[in-house]
Amino acid sequence: MEAQTALYRSLLAGKRMLVVLDNARDAEQVRPLLPGSRTCLVVLTSRNRLASLVATSGARSLMLDVLTDAEALHLLETRLGADRSAAEPQAVQEIIARCVRLPLALAIVAARATTHPELSLTALAAELTGARNRLDAFGSDDDPLTDLRAVFSGSYRQLSPAAARLFRLLGLHPGPDISKTAAASLAGLPLDQVKLLLRELTRAQLITEPTPTRYTFHDLLRAYAGEQVQAHETEADRYQAVHRALDHYLHTAYTADRLLDPDRSPITFAAPLPGVAIERLGGPDQAMVWLVTEHHVLLAAINQAAGARLDGHVWRLAWSLSTFLDWQGYWRELAASQHLAVAATERLEDLAAQAFAYRGLARAHARLGDHDEAGKHLRHALDLHGQAGDHISQANTHMALGWVMHQQGDSAATLEHNMQALTLFQANAHEAGKAAALNGIGFAHAELGNHREALSYCEQALAQFQELGSRSGEADTLESIGRAHHHLGQHDQAVTSYQSAIGLYRDLGHRGYEAETLSRLGDTYQAAGSHDDARTAWQQALSMLTKLDHAEAGPVRAKLEQAINPTLAGR
Repeated sequence: MEAQTALYRSLLAGKRMLVVLDNARDAEQVRPLLPGSRTCLVVLTSRNRLASLVATSGARSLMLDVLTDAEALHLLETRLGADRSAAEPQAVQEIIARCVRLPLALAIVAARATTHPELSLTALAAELTGARNRLDAFGSDDDPLTDLRAVFSGSYRQLSPAAARLFRLLGLHPGPDISKTAAASLAGLPLDQVKLLLRELTRAQLITEPTPTRYTFHDLLRAYAGEQVQAHETEADRYQAVHRALDHYLHTAYTADRLLDPDRSPITFAAPLPGVAIERLGGPDQAMVWLVTEHHVLLAAINQAAGARLDGHVWRLAWSLSTFLDWQGYWRELAASQHLAVAATERLEDLAAQAFAYRGLARAHARLGDHDEAGKHLRHALDLHGQAGDHISQANTHMALGWVMHQQGDSAATLEHNMQALTLFQANAHEAGKAAALNGIGFAHAELGNHREALSYCEQALAQFQELGSRSGEADTLESIGRAHHHLGQHDQAVTSYQSAIGLYRDLGHRGYEAETLSRLGDTYQAAGSHDDARTAWQQALSMLTKLDHAEAGPVRAKLEQAINPTLAGR
């Protein structure tokens, strides 16, 4: 080899040459082929990063991602002709999507279209969509260089055994991306070891790190990993890996929920499997950041758990995610996850779990404006909690029913449900519950026109919530106090209460309540004659409510339009 390398370099010495080294395995394979002359230029392609060549040989690294949509379209137009592409634009977009904008995948499909001109692009797109195994459409019988499996296999075979196993197991993860801690749980390995394995997979271009500590791969690599895990891991090993990953998400999500809403009555579940790593969350702010980052993964995990019939994980994950989804305004996702939870708890025949699931589903229906359905589910939950002997949950359900009755205009029923809740909380010495019920009673009195009585109850609730350190309870009660002051014509006190509630809701990440309270702040400004401040508050509320697809967006828009153009008032 040394003699051959010396001969090769002597032949290139002093000549102006461009050397192309394609699909290099590693730096050791490349080094003997690097010319010794400065007059030569080498273009090297590889699925590996080959960072050592940058460090020792002065190479310049250029990382190439998959194509953009425009680049993918240009590639197809170049291969197929602009007219053929323009004739079936929807099929072209489907082909681009199914090829995940990967140049080789697009080239393979374009070659099939070129060699089979009788096939429409719509038919080719249908082949890609309908293939039982996604990679089957990208195979080749005569050339491994145009077979995606063979190309992926070249990188996969170079991995260490531990990295190859982690890559396979990533095919079990529901996506769209994964953290280091979740990957450690999936593999059942220490975090420090998994960090090294993820780095190896990233160097091999089998996964990417689009943001620090978040890893993903495109759908074709995901399909390849899925093939490998089915071929090389036993059913029991696959089950354990999925179980560990779901344990990671469940236990971390539950911790996050407890940090967001510590007044919420806890649920019980089994300890995580050995090898599960749980994120350390230092407080409610970190909990919210984690949930924002992971919520798409968590929704996918609920679906995966339902498919695997891990029903305990289904309803507990849905429960643990419900506060976040509600506060952030993801009400359709809340409804979908709670539908899965109801089905899971009914398969388990667990009455207590069914009650929690029906309450969660009612919460979603209420947010989406379907109050009749919400009331039906809450009454069923109330009955189930009674059968389970859970009086605290019965009390919480009464309060939820009170809120639904308020939405339906029955303030007397709102008061009655909150009074029943207070009785149950007092009997069970539940301090946070008592404070919440006092606020609910005060709120109902305000709606009934008993504003001074409302202030009395709400001020008791506020003192208790402040003593308990409950920010969410304090925010809810300040909002109720603002309503009472508004109706009493005490506009300065109402503004102060509303602004304090808005600040707390914003800190908590409760976007829906923040927007609703901004709307009421605008009402108070308008009543006080501060019309510019009213318009500002309504504009802020409308922006948030529109993004949330909230039912209150229409009424706020009407108030704002009327404030801007008073002549609309008579229409």
